[in-house]
Amino acid sequence: MTHVLVTGGAGYLGSILVPALLREGFAVTVLDSFLWKQNSLLECCASEHFTVVRGDCRDEALMKKLLARADVVIPLAALVGAPLCKTDPLSAQSINSEAVRMIVRLLSPQQLLLYPTTNSGYGIGEKGKFCTEESPLRPISLYGTSKMEAESAVLEKNGMSFRLATVFGMSARMRIDLLVNDFVHRAVMDRAVVIFEGHFKRNYIHIRDVARVFIYGIRNYETMRGRPYNVGLDDANLSKLELCAKIKEHLPAFVFLEAPIGEDPDKRDYIISNTRIASTGFKTEWGLDRGIQELIKGFVILRNSIYSNV
Repeated sequence: MTHVLVTGGAGYLGSILVPALLREGFAVTVLDSFLWKQNSLLECCASEHFTVVRGDCRDEALMKKLLARADVVIPLAALVGAPLCKTDPLSAQSINSEAVRMIVRLLSPQQLLLYPTTNSGYGIGEKGKFCTEESPLRPISLYGTSKMEAESAVLEKNGMSFRLATVFGMSARMRIDLLVNDFVHRAVMDRAVVIFEGHFKRNYIHIRDVARVFIYGIRNYETMRGRPYNVGLDDANLSKLELCAKIKEHLPAFVFLEAPIGEDPDKRDYIISNTRIASTGFKTEWGLDRGIQELIKGFVILRNSIYSNV
């Protein structure tokens, strides 16, 4: 049985990925600090192929022990998002970059390494021009910089990286601060949102398709290794105003206004080409409309924002 080590496996993404890996027949060990006191992996405890360790991904002695029995390593542990990294820059650098570079140093050539990075590395793209994996990386935040440093080390090791679009969708360890999740939450709860710099564009991807692409990467590792892959929806290179218009199709009472003054502290603005991952045969299953419908149902259940990372 293939043994997968997932650091940060109890987070927003890991809480979807880990159960999916178990369903696919992998043995899974999760290392997590449980910083957010989450209980999102309780369902996994029934599996005899699931192991959980409370600890820190920066602990080299612990990582050596866990890596010794891993066939596949997925380093999800990170301080995610520009605001959180700005709040704690030392942890951002040590977790997002240095801990991953330590894993790269400790791995043997036989072990598979799949790393989630971010479209944030593109920073501000050229107007009307798609960012491909060959486009220059111009991160404009510590989050983007630290993740790009780690990605560079992973690719030098002949691993694989997924440059994820802005992720959305429900998770047992929910995050409401992500853009689509945030706007749908506001549409459900407040029925209104004020937007700053609504022309800024981003690409989006559903969390369950992110879990699927990791499993796909494991299955096709030998033909895909050594390269980065943009992972997003081809029909979802949308501005914030376009995103709100899409949400309004599902919630007609939703009102959105662009502020005439003020600015968004997150200056990312780009459109993304996902041609490389599509050329391998990977296809997404969750479109934006389906994800919005899921979120609307989820926010009938969730009535507060304690699930944010900031």
